[in-house]
Order: sequence, then C-alpha cells, then structure tokens
Amino acid sequence: MLFKCKDTSFFSNMEGFLIFFCNFACKFKGICPNGERKSPISGRKFPIGRCFHAQDTSCFHAQNIKQNLKTKYIISNMAKELKNLTKRADNYSQWYNDLVVKADLAELSPVRGCMIIKPYGYAIWEKMQQQLDKMFKQTGVQNAYFPLLIPKSFFSREAEHVAGFAKECAVVTHYRLRSTEDGTEVEVDPNAKLDEELIIRPTSETIIWNTYKNWIHSWRDLPILCNQWCNVMRWEMRTRPFLRTSEFLWQEGHTAHATKEEAEAKAQEMLKVYAEFAEKYMGVPVLQGVKSETERFAGALNTYTIEAMMQDGKALQSGTSHFLGQNFAKSFDVTYLNKENKPEYVWATSWGVSTRLMGALIMVHSDDNGLVLPPKLAPIQVVIIPINKGEEQLAQITAKLQPVIDQLRELGITVKYDDNTAKRPGFKFADYELKGVPVRLAMGGRDLENNTIEIMRRDTLEKENVSFDGIVERVKDMLEDIQKNIFEKARAYRDAHVYECDNYEEFKERVKNGGFFLCHWDGTAETEAKIKEETQATIRCVPFAYEQTPGVDMVSGKPAVARVIIARSY
Repeated sequence: MLFKCKDTSFFSNMEGFLIFFCNFACKFKGICPNGERKSPISGRKFPIGRCFHAQDTSCFHAQNIKQNLKTKYIISNMAKELKNLTKRADNYSQWYNDLVVKADLAELSPVRGCMIIKPYGYAIWEKMQQQLDKMFKQTGVQNAYFPLLIPKSFFSREAEHVAGFAKECAVVTHYRLRSTEDGTEVEVDPNAKLDEELIIRPTSETIIWNTYKNWIHSWRDLPILCNQWCNVMRWEMRTRPFLRTSEFLWQEGHTAHATKEEAEAKAQEMLKVYAEFAEKYMGVPVLQGVKSETERFAGALNTYTIEAMMQDGKALQSGTSHFLGQNFAKSFDVTYLNKENKPEYVWATSWGVSTRLMGALIMVHSDDNGLVLPPKLAPIQVVIIPINKGEEQLAQITAKLQPVIDQLRELGITVKYDDNTAKRPGFKFADYELKGVPVRLAMGGRDLENNTIEIMRRDTLEKENVSFDGIVERVKDMLEDIQKNIFEKARAYRDAHVYECDNYEEFKERVKNGGFFLCHWDGTAETEAKIKEETQATIRCVPFAYEQTPGVDMVSGKPAVARVIIARSY
C-alpha cells in the first residue's frame, strides 16, 4: 500500500513507522552498535544521540528512509506525468494539444490566437528553415526583407486579392499612446490617428509588387527571384497551435519573369522543392496537385499544393505555390521593355510554407508515448545517459563514452550527453522519449565491466544491449533506418486510406472516418459547395499521381472533368 499512496503528504506522517523501523534495524540488524551509529546507506558514523534510541526524530536512518521513499515516489510520478498523454484513439485533438505542451514545443500567449514557440520547438523549426533555405538557394532564389506594415491603398489595387484576405486583416490606425489624466493607465491618443491606415501583412504580394515596379525596367532585370522569412498576421477565429494561429512564421517567395512559360515552370519547380523536403527530410508522404478554382489563392490563376494525411485521416495542406499570371503586374503597373524595345507586363509567382509544417510533423509520426521525430530534423539525434553510482563511476563512464561522442559529432550527428545528476535516469528516459529523440544510449556500471551499451530507437521503442565496439557505425546506420522507416510507415498508412468512390451516399458515411477519396468531379463550384456543406469535406486537389479517367460526378450525375482528392481537413 505504501507505493500506491498518491498523496505526498503521506511522507510527513510516517514518524511512527520510521521510529519502529529504525529501532528494529538498530536492535536486530546491528546497524547501530553501541558507541556509534552507522548509516546503512552511506556508511557515515553518528554519535548515539543521533538515534531514535534517544527518541530523536532527526535520526539519520529515518531521514534517509523518508527522503529516499519520497524521492522515488516523486521521480516515478514525474516520469508518469510526462507521458500522461490523452490516447489518440480516445481524443485525437486533445492528444495533439497535450503533446504540443508536454513536449515543450509551444504554449499559448497572452494574446488570443497567438503562441509562444519554446526553445525545443523553435530548434525543430530552425532545422526546417535551414534545409529549405538551402534548397531555395540551389534554385537561384535570394533572401530579402519587406516591411511588416502595408498601406491600405495597396490592397485596393488588386480586388480579388483583397477580397480573399479582407476578413483576416489586422489594421493599425494610430501611432501613439498617452497617459490617462490620473496617470494610472495608458490610452490611444486620439490626436495621433494615421492619415492612412496600415495593414499588418497577411501576405506580401502588394508591398512587393509595388517595390518591383522600381526594380524592373528591362528584360535584362528579369527574372527576380526573392524570398523572405518573416511573420504574418491573419485574424483567425478558431486557432490551434502550429496548425492555425493568428500570427505565424513562414517563408514567402515572390518571383518575376519575362514569359508565362518561365513563371509557370518556376511555380511548379518550387512545388517539387516542397514535396522533396516533406518526404526526404520530414518523412511525410504528400500528394502533389492543383487546386480547384474555389480553393486557389486569392489573385492566382493556378495554385499548386502538397497534401499530407494525418493519422486521423484528415488532410493538411502543407505547402502551396501559385502562378499569379500578370494580375499583380497590371495592378501595380510593373512593365519591362522586351528585346524588341516594347513594353510588356511581367509574369509572377508566389509560394510559401509555414510553421504549419510543425503540426504535420507531430501528427503524422507521433504516438501515445510522445513525439517521433525524423532524425534529419531532430534537434537532438542521439542522447547518451550514464547510469552511475557515485562521482568516480560517472567519471569512468564519461571517459569510456567521450570518444564515441566525439566521433558521432565528427559525422555531423547532434549528440547530448546528459550527466545531470539532479534528474534520475528513469525521468530522463521518459523525457527524451516524449521529446522524440531518435536514438538513446545508456551505460551503467555493469555495461562498463562487460564492454556493452544499451541502445533504443524511438520509432519502434526497441531496445537491446549490444557490444560497445562498433557502436558509432551502429548508431549511424540506425538513424538512417529510422528516417526511412517512419516515411515508409506513413506512406503505407496513407496509401491504405485512399479510396475510390462513385456513390455519394456511401461517401457521406465513409468520409466521417477520414481518408482521401478519389472521386470524379464535374468541375462546377455548385457541386463543390454542396459537398462542403453536407460533409465538411473539400476538394483538396486534382492529383498528379493518379491517372485521369472518364467518369460521372457522384453528386450531380454530370460527366466529370477530372478525378479529384476529397477529404476533411485542418
């Protein structure tokens, strides 16, 4: 019953038990021989007066028993609390919210709809950012930065664009605060109203194309291939960490071209970059395709997308690339002189991914024990935990492990050696498992004697004791295998939940349980709207991966113009 007690105050009411135990130990076990008392734990000697024989409740035996029981209880429960996640099968949404918080990824901010990305979560985003930035630059893209605040009049120049974002725009109207008359608060100074309101950028097409007008004069100035890493604001009513927040981090690429063909090619090229990143680095299989007219970006002629399936069968739009045609060039009068010295409007693209990718990473791979991170994006790829008794043994284990740590780091593998004695090994195991560290190594005194080491992989939770010799190569191979395994597992799950469907009534029932439905569509907005209204599912894209075959729309009965992927989404 002792270890089942859930109230830690129990330990403060144990005096009778401790007195009995201590006296029993002293009298019958010879722990406290006459003349001196010896601690059964440390061997430290104490005078007779420090024993319960003198009814002294500060007896070292009792204190140690009490403290060790309490410590073990607290550590055990801390480890359990770390992993006390809502089960995916019970409540998938709550499981996600729990994991974001418990894995130290993010927390809610004082401002509604915004979030604070914590160091561990931001470290994952940094690795995403660094890899994507490298891939962008390999295509000739350069980074720049454009203002956060955009004059309202800029949005008036592109009617379709502003209509798409009007309800989400945050507006700055004043530029100064002042103290109230009693000096206890501050208020907006009514005399500091802006001549023109400023919009906190929901996206940057308008300010960028106003800038490009000054950069582009001749065909020699093209193409312009710019990207910026920044934050944007879209006033969301219903928010969820990473998936949908009012403020979020992203990158937005904006390119200008001399020809339609060149711009189209660029838009599709960047989509392929996103798809490669998602599959090769995130381990997330995606379907590439083109959006319907209703779902495309405001002001675009074509929107290309990558769609990923989460473990609940819902779709997550994980990256988009837009062919903007000449819409923004015409709105902002951006022309160039061609080789025949005649003016022409330029052609445009824009493309972006955001911290929404963090949501995809969590929901595609993670389990009821916590995060499962792909090694290529894990802030810590390998954690090494010594299990020691005393400082001397810790020094021996550290000396044994240091060459391994150095060799792994030379290979570019991020390693954390956690020799923090303030936390017990069991707590560390639970914590790093929760945070999705791909590989865990542990070495104790017996391992030191036997030249062995324990290795565990996070994706399958398999662990084994192996020879210390060759452990560096073993870890390297395991990381590669984990990266491959989690992708194949996710792809197998996705492929098993793609269904062909020609019956609307059947579709309405089955879509409730999630999945991607490959259906014929007549191409009309009316049919699309009916599906959305009656099932909360949307046309995700016209996929490139599936053959387009003739058919009949399951809703209208009209001839189909395409086979599309329909799913519920985030």
